[in-house]
Amino acid sequence: MGFHHSQFVKNTLPRGIYLLPNLFTTAALFAGFYSVVAAMKGYFDIAAIAVFIALIADGLDGRIARLTNTQTAFGAEYDSLSDMVAFGVAPSLIVYSWSLSSLGKIGWLAAFLYTAATALRLARFNTQAHDQDKRYFQGLPCPAAAALLASAVWLGATYDVNGLSASIPAAILAVTLAAFMVGRVRYYSFKQMDFKGRVSFLSVVIVVLIITAIAFEPPEMLFGIFFLYAFSGPVCTLWKIRKMRKQKYKI
Repeated sequence: MGFHHSQFVKNTLPRGIYLLPNLFTTAALFAGFYSVVAAMKGYFDIAAIAVFIALIADGLDGRIARLTNTQTAFGAEYDSLSDMVAFGVAPSLIVYSWSLSSLGKIGWLAAFLYTAATALRLARFNTQAHDQDKRYFQGLPCPAAAALLASAVWLGATYDVNGLSASIPAAILAVTLAAFMVGRVRYYSFKQMDFKGRVSFLSVVIVVLIITAIAFEPPEMLFGIFFLYAFSGPVCTLWKIRKMRKQKYKI
C-alpha cells in the first residue's frame, strides 16, 4: 500500500485553529502576564485590575466558541494553560510581592500552595468536566479564587495598607482559598441562567444596582462579592448537613 503513516497523520490533523475564541484566550494570558510585571514594579492596583481583565476575557472565550460553534480540543487546552497563568501564577505572585515576601519561607510556601492548588483544580476540572452536574462546580473555581485574592490586594493598595503588616491575613487567605479549590465542596455555577429568555423586572434592577455599585467602589464591591461566593460553598454545605441531621433525629 502506498499510503504512508505520515500522510495519514497529515490528512487527519486539523489544518488550523479558530481565531476569534483563541484571541480572547490570548488576551487573558496577556493580562495575567502583565499583572505579574505590574506587581514586580510595585503597581499593585494595576496588577489586580489586570487579573479582572483576564477574568472577563476568560469568560468570553468559551461563550464565543459555543455561540460560533468553534469549540476544539486545542482551544480547551489553550484555555486551561492560560487560566494557570492568569489565575494561578499571577495572583500568587501579586500577593507575594505585595505582602507575603516579608514572611520568608512561609510566605513563598503559602504562595506556592495557592499556585499548586490552582493546577490541581484545573486538572480535576479537565478530567471530570463531562461527569459533573453542570449546575455546580466541585471546589472553588480558580477564577473566583483569583478575583478574591486580587481584590484583597487592590483593596489594600487603595487604602494605602502596608502589605508587610497584612502578611499574616494574606497568607491565611491564600492557604484558605487553596483548600477551597482542592476541596469537594460544591459551588453554584450559574450555568443554568438563561440570558436569552425573559427575566423579571426586579432581576434587571438588581443587576443594574450591582453594576453601579461596582463602578462606584470597584475594590470594595468586588472583594465583597467574591468573598461571599468563596464562603457560600462551605456555609451552604454545613447548613445542608445540619438540616439532614435534624431530619434524621426526627425520624
